[in-house]
Amino acid sequence: MSRFLILAYGLLSYAVFFLTFCYALGFVGNFLVPRTMDSPALVPLGNALLVNLGLLGLFAVQHSVMARPAFKRWLTRFIPEPAERSTYVLMSSLALIALFWFWQPMGGLVWEVTHPLGRAVLYGLFGFGWALVLVTTFLINHFDLFGLRQVWLHFRGRPYTPLPLRAPGPYRLVRHPLYVGWLFAFWATPTMSLAHLVFAVMTTAYILVAIRFEERDLMEALPGYAEYRQRVPMLVPRLFR
Repeated sequence: MSRFLILAYGLLSYAVFFLTFCYALGFVGNFLVPRTMDSPALVPLGNALLVNLGLLGLFAVQHSVMARPAFKRWLTRFIPEPAERSTYVLMSSLALIALFWFWQPMGGLVWEVTHPLGRAVLYGLFGFGWALVLVTTFLINHFDLFGLRQVWLHFRGRPYTPLPLRAPGPYRLVRHPLYVGWLFAFWATPTMSLAHLVFAVMTTAYILVAIRFEERDLMEALPGYAEYRQRVPMLVPRLFR
């Protein structure tokens, strides 16, 4: 595959990710998109629950398996190494698109905050979560995380160098501020439906499991990560040092 095609593939994968990210904001927040997490229920509750758990499981398996070093080594036997990260980004986006397309609203109401101040606070925390997710990717290197740096270096004929261990901004407080952002984005809502609760619970469980695998890989790949792991808490900042 030519350098230009690899670059074009990386740009296309990123464009799919960006559009998926924007749609996800509306899907979870229930605005601007034609079908959201809490649209009217169309099928019986049991059927909807099975479908939704299957979709969440599909995303979890894809997101975790493709991130493992052993799978990356296997995958790069068939595709150019500079395109590996872009492929991961593209497959993750497609898994999310499938979740959006086939998701089954479930009805039911777990809680609803009606006071204007309470709703404003929760929407503010919702926005904070999404902003934190985006900002933290730029703090470590947004373009490397989503494969653009890899395909650009290959296009320029320059070797790829892994990013060193850095702890800018919120990474000094918690090891995974990106996941903290996702937790705010998924749980901060004035109207918690049954479908939203299932989504929030399952994604939280996935995050807690995924961190274990991710950190195992990071300790092998990054000198100093074990010390960083001992020094900085995982998700909740220490109030007193």
